[in-house]
Amino acid sequence: MSLLRSPSEIVDYMAHHGTEKAVMPVWRLGLMAVLGGMFIGLGTLLAMEVAGGATGLAASNPGLQKFLFGAVFPLGFIAVTLTGVDLFTSNCAGGFTAWWQGGIGSKTLTRFWVISFAGNAIGAVATAWLFGLETHLLTTDAATQYLVNIASAKVSHPFWMTFTKGVLANMLVCVASMQGYSAKDTFGRMLGIWFPVMAFVTLGMEHSIANLFIIPAAMMAGADISLSQFIVGNLIPATLGNLVGGALLIGLPYALIYLPQHKKSAPVKAHEHPAAEGCVPDLVP
Repeated sequence: MSLLRSPSEIVDYMAHHGTEKAVMPVWRLGLMAVLGGMFIGLGTLLAMEVAGGATGLAASNPGLQKFLFGAVFPLGFIAVTLTGVDLFTSNCAGGFTAWWQGGIGSKTLTRFWVISFAGNAIGAVATAWLFGLETHLLTTDAATQYLVNIASAKVSHPFWMTFTKGVLANMLVCVASMQGYSAKDTFGRMLGIWFPVMAFVTLGMEHSIANLFIIPAAMMAGADISLSQFIVGNLIPATLGNLVGGALLIGLPYALIYLPQHKKSAPVKAHEHPAAEGCVPDLVP
């Protein structure tokens, strides 16, 4: 038996699970999204501690420090995938392919993305406060300065730059999700996820959910960043970029390539799907 799924199987699998999650009850999808945001926050926290503590490396080889940050960051994405919770950024492609295939309608797709984003935001911000600041992991001199520097840079870029970085970030995140789908064994899924996620983080791209950990944590640690700077200067352009990168630059072309043979049927509504009754098969983000 092959340990790999074909590209057409991956896209169909992605659309199928996008439909299943999109029609879940609000409480179920929301809880999965909170856990997803928490896991992304924990991966970010680990990266902050490891890279932020490498002060000598920052001075002698900043590129290697960025790689160190990117190398440990995928912990959160791997946890999201292997434990079957929810992540907005990968849903940008998964939800779009579900909509394209006819599994869900536009209103259900919008509902899916909004609940997923809101739940991720709650999980990420709560993790920043509870596990980052209350444990004092992000209040040591080196870690705090590193956190503040990164957050301050993120809110200082022009809208178009942050948007474009958001596009590339989610192209790589959705490729990571697809490569995770491709493998049928745990190690293969972890390896498929690790490379693209490591790449977008090392390159300094903008991931809206990770930023919902980084910038609020920096604000709570005393960074001179206002709420409007955070939302207007980073969160909005990064999120829009993530949507475009995931839905239009990954979801759309792969749907055109591998799903054109599927005849669109009447979209499933949330209350009509088995998942709404609590019968949910194996799920991955």
